[in-house]
Amino acid sequence: MASTETHASQETDPAAAPHDEHGGHDHDDGSLNRLAVSATVHCLTGCAAGEVTGMAIATALGWSNLGQIGLAVGLAFLFGYTLTSIPLLRAGLTFAAALPIILATDTVSIAIMEVIDNLVVFLVPGAMEASVLDPLLWGSVALGFAVAFPFAWWANRYMLARGKGHALVHEYHQH
Repeated sequence: MASTETHASQETDPAAAPHDEHGGHDHDDGSLNRLAVSATVHCLTGCAAGEVTGMAIATALGWSNLGQIGLAVGLAFLFGYTLTSIPLLRAGLTFAAALPIILATDTVSIAIMEVIDNLVVFLVPGAMEASVLDPLLWGSVALGFAVAFPFAWWANRYMLARGKGHALVHEYHQH
């Protein structure tokens, strides 16, 4: 009976799940790697959407490079968090209940993706001065995301292996 009670508490309380399991499910390295790729692609999607939207809005408003970067990074976080919130809200969680999961899920990988992407754009000669119509800007942004991907993947894999990050959202996905 004790094992049934433990299993039941793990299903209702994600914090009660052991750190070497993912949402109460064991994963081999291949499955964990695939899940980390999925989480990182999810992160990349939010970051890219935020970056493009932020640069377009800031350019239209005539903002400086610093303003563009600030808006793009802010929107990258907003878009990433929004993508994460969708399955949680569909699963019936209130926003207040979903918010800590959303923040725990994406903050690290989005931060990694954004810091590395912006650093690469900064280091590519001419990219900071390029207009939004210049392929140099978009090429440097794409290069930045490509450089950032393995670092964000590693962080996602590390968290997933410990039942953190996207493992928290995975519990609410419909199977």
